[in-house]
Amino acid sequence: MDQLQFLAAPFVASLILAGIHTYLGLHVVERGVIFVDLALAQIAALGWAVAVWYGIAPHSPQAYIFSLAFTFIGAAIFANVRDRKSNIPLEAIIGITYAVSSAATVLVMSKAVGQTEHLEHMLVGNLLFVSWPEVGKTAALYGVIGAFHYIFREAFLAVSMNPSIERIRGVSVRIWDLMFYASFGFVVTSSVSIAGVLLVFCYLIVPSVGAMLFARTIGRRLLIGWTMGALVSALGIFLSLTLDFPTGGTIVCTFGLVLVLMAVGKQFWTRFASA
Repeated sequence: MDQLQFLAAPFVASLILAGIHTYLGLHVVERGVIFVDLALAQIAALGWAVAVWYGIAPHSPQAYIFSLAFTFIGAAIFANVRDRKSNIPLEAIIGITYAVSSAATVLVMSKAVGQTEHLEHMLVGNLLFVSWPEVGKTAALYGVIGAFHYIFREAFLAVSMNPSIERIRGVSVRIWDLMFYASFGFVVTSSVSIAGVLLVFCYLIVPSVGAMLFARTIGRRLLIGWTMGALVSALGIFLSLTLDFPTGGTIVCTFGLVLVLMAVGKQFWTRFASA
C-alpha cells in the first residue's frame, strides 16, 4: 500500500504527459519535423541553465520564465523558417539548433558550480519524485492548451497535414505555425522540468509512431497512442522501482522495447492476414 501511494503521483503525471504529447506527436510526425520536440526541450534546458548561472533558484518561477522565454524564441524561429521557400530543410535547422543548444547548456553549466546534478535531472528527469501540487499545476496548464487545440483543431490539422492547400486558400500558415509552436513551447517547458529531455521526446514520438503501425485515422491513432502511453508508463515506473533503475531512462527503454514488439507483431499480423 505504501508503494502504491508513492507511485500514484508519478503515474498520474505520466498519464498527463502521455495525453498531451501523443496528440502533439501526431502533428509533429505529419509535419515531418521529428526532432523539433528534442530541440525545443534542449532550448528550454538552456534557458533554465542560464537562469541558474545568474543565481536564480533551479525550481523557482523565475527559472521557469527564463526557460519559457528561450523556448518561445526557438518556436518563433521554427515557425518562420518553415514558411520560407528555401533549399535548406527544416529538419537541418532543427538539428543544428539542438546541437548548439546542447553545447551551450554544457558551457553555461560548467560555470554554475555545484549544479551538475540539476543538469542530469533536466536530461533524464525526476519523475518518480514529482509532487501532487506539480501534477495539479501541470494538469491545469495542459488542460488549457488542450482546449485551445480542440477549439482550433481543424486549422491545426489542416496546416500540419497539407500546408500547401492552406496557402492556396489564403490561410496564413506562418501564424498557425507560430501558435502551434508557442503552445508546444508551454508544454515542453513544463514537461522537461518533470520528466527530462529524453523522456519528453519519447512521449511525443513513440506512441504516435506505434499508433501509425495500426491505424490511419486521427481518432484511432490517438486511442492507440494514449493506451500505449498509459501501459508503458505504468510498466516503466514499476520496473524502475523494482530494479532500482532511474525512472526516466527505464521508461524510455521500455518505450523502445514495446515499439519493437509492436512492429514485429504488425509484421506477423500482415503475413497472417495475407495467408
